[in-house]
Amino acid sequence: MQMAPHEIAQMTQVPDVLAAQCPSRQVLQHMTSRWGTLVLLVLASGTHRFSALRRRIGGVSERMLAQTLQALEGDGLVKRVAHDVVPPHVDYSLTPLGQDAAARVAALTGWIEAALPQILAHRAGGDQAADLDADQALSVT
Repeated sequence: MQMAPHEIAQMTQVPDVLAAQCPSRQVLQHMTSRWGTLVLLVLASGTHRFSALRRRIGGVSERMLAQTLQALEGDGLVKRVAHDVVPPHVDYSLTPLGQDAAARVAALTGWIEAALPQILAHRAGGDQAADLDADQALSVT
């Protein structure tokens, strides 16, 4: 994959995800999209075929999974190995860079799962959530 001249010029600058034109924004989008995050989490457990990924990630369409895998492969996070057999057999796994990314995404999703009761309380109503936060703050101090 060849980079456009403006992308090459940006590579000489310090990456800044808050800058609108920084290529890191696209990588962030690929990794933190709903399907990108879930693909990274599943592949962290090992190599999977397309159909196994689709079964494991509930609700993803074939098209969205294919697009997500292509984006993550383009970023160097996913390795695609096509075997020359009939019917076609393609394996997907994480590259070393992808393993590092998956560990970081797993930390975020782990936090989300641990904090889910508090998040749901906030969604249910402000007063109860504020009381829950205050009680937890008192129990920590």
